[in-house]
Amino acid sequence: MLRVGLTGGLGSGKSTAARMFAGHGAHVFSADEIGRELMQPGEEVYAAIVAKFGPGVVKADAAGTEELDRAALARIAFGVSGIAGRIEELNAIVHPAVIARQAELIEQVAARDADAVAVVESALIFETRYGGEGGWHRRFDKVVLVTAAEELRIGRFVERMAGGKELNAEERTALEAEARRRIANQVETERNAARCDYVLRNDGTVEALQAQVDEVWSLLRDAARRRL
Repeated sequence: MLRVGLTGGLGSGKSTAARMFAGHGAHVFSADEIGRELMQPGEEVYAAIVAKFGPGVVKADAAGTEELDRAALARIAFGVSGIAGRIEELNAIVHPAVIARQAELIEQVAARDADAVAVVESALIFETRYGGEGGWHRRFDKVVLVTAAEELRIGRFVERMAGGKELNAEERTALEAEARRRIANQVETERNAARCDYVLRNDGTVEALQAQVDEVWSLLRDAARRRL
C-alpha cells in the first residue's frame, strides 16, 4: 500500500492530474469533496461552522432546506478588500475531520488491496497544522506537486467560476482578485516543492501533463510493490 499526497495551488490542475492517476487505477480521494460531505446539514462539521460564523453562512436551497452558503463562507474565510480573512478558524474546524476521514478511507483500501496506490488530492498538505504527530510525513509515503505559472492559474480559476458565461470587465476583475486572495493563502505550497518527491509542470497541453503523470505513475506502482 502506497499513500500519495497530490497537491498544488488553485488553478494548478491537480484535479486533472488526479483524474489521470485514477485512470491508471489509483484510489483517489479529494479533500475538497470529503470536506463538502462533512459540511452537509446534520454533520458535526456543519454545526460547528454555523456556531462559529453565525447564521449569515446559512441559506435555503430550492426546496427550502437549510444548507451552507459557500459564497458567504468563502468571503468570510478568505476576506474581502480591507477586511482580514478568518481562514484559520475555518481550517481548525474542517481540517481535523477531513484528515480523519481520509485515514479511514485509506485503511479501507489497504484492507482490500495491499498493493494499492491511494492518492489524496489536497491543496494544503504542507500548510495544515492538523495532521497529528508527525504531520504530513506520517500521512504520506510520497508527495506529488502540480504547479503552473500564477497568471495561468488565475485564468483557469476565472474560467471555471464563469462556467461558460461571458464575463464583463467588472466581473472578471472581481474573480481575478478573488483568485489572488486565495493564492496568497496557498503560497507555501509552491515554496515547498523541494519537499515533494515529484513535480508535474502544467503550463502546457493536457497531453503534456498526461505524459508526466504516466511517468510518475510507473514509479509509484514500483514503489507500492516494493512495500509489500
